[in-house]
Amino acid sequence: MGDVAKDLTAGTVGGAAQLICGHPFDTIKVKLQSQPAPLPGQLPKYSGAIDAVKQTIAAEGSRGLYKGMGAPLATVAAFNAVLFTVRGQMEAFLRSEPGAPLSVNQQIVCGAGAGFAVSFLACPTELIKCRLQAQSALAGSGASTGAVKYGGPMDVAKHVLRSEGGARGLFKGLVPTLAREVPGNAAMFGVYEALKQYLAGGTDTSGLGRGSLVVAGGLAGGSFWAAVYPTDVVKSVIQVDNYKNPKFSGSLDAFRKILASEGVKGLYKGFGPAMARSVPANAACFLAYEMTRSSLG
Repeated sequence: MGDVAKDLTAGTVGGAAQLICGHPFDTIKVKLQSQPAPLPGQLPKYSGAIDAVKQTIAAEGSRGLYKGMGAPLATVAAFNAVLFTVRGQMEAFLRSEPGAPLSVNQQIVCGAGAGFAVSFLACPTELIKCRLQAQSALAGSGASTGAVKYGGPMDVAKHVLRSEGGARGLFKGLVPTLAREVPGNAAMFGVYEALKQYLAGGTDTSGLGRGSLVVAGGLAGGSFWAAVYPTDVVKSVIQVDNYKNPKFSGSLDAFRKILASEGVKGLYKGFGPAMARSVPANAACFLAYEMTRSSLG
């Protein structure tokens, strides 16, 4: 079984584990990110993460926490195939000889390259997911005027292709997606390798147990969001922005308006759920990836 096929298989298993563990947290993150700033004297729709969970379950049941999961689940194989295969091929290119361990700096380069490649798949997937997740947060607000109500992932895709500029509309938010995925994956894979080497006491990390992989994977996932969270907020608000009556003209405009109206705090809306999600979800992802990759030889 070739290295590309092994990375594809292991990446798919890891991505599925990550998605199942982390999607409810991601739903709450997007709801908090996309809720409009309240008018003077009014309270926000959600007072915090716990309130968003309670309101979501009350209005939509527990299934509401998994809204928008269809799009990433349908593409999890392709997404992780690209991420882990590009990373694996860059590792092979940077190795001085077959099987030689890579330095932390080399893993950072591999992560950045993988992040660049995967952005072009992540952007349309995220747009569909965010539109579905954010519907209830935007409902009843001024921002929802003229907003389209979607029946599912395919309904979002069809609407965008028909009414928002065709295929180009699916790549709305590509710039902040790149600004999230490139440095985010560079940080994540760099931290993952650094922690593995630290826990192994050297560059040979092949003997690490499951507990060590869980710790390294969880903390590496946390480093992703710690490094790039404001760009994720910008991406989310752009992707759910009304196409016919946009509030933001671009990434920088969104950044400035959020900062002006809500301060730095506005760039970290939903940060708690994102971090709460990243540790168990990425721990599951890396553990599943490493175990599957190892079992394939």
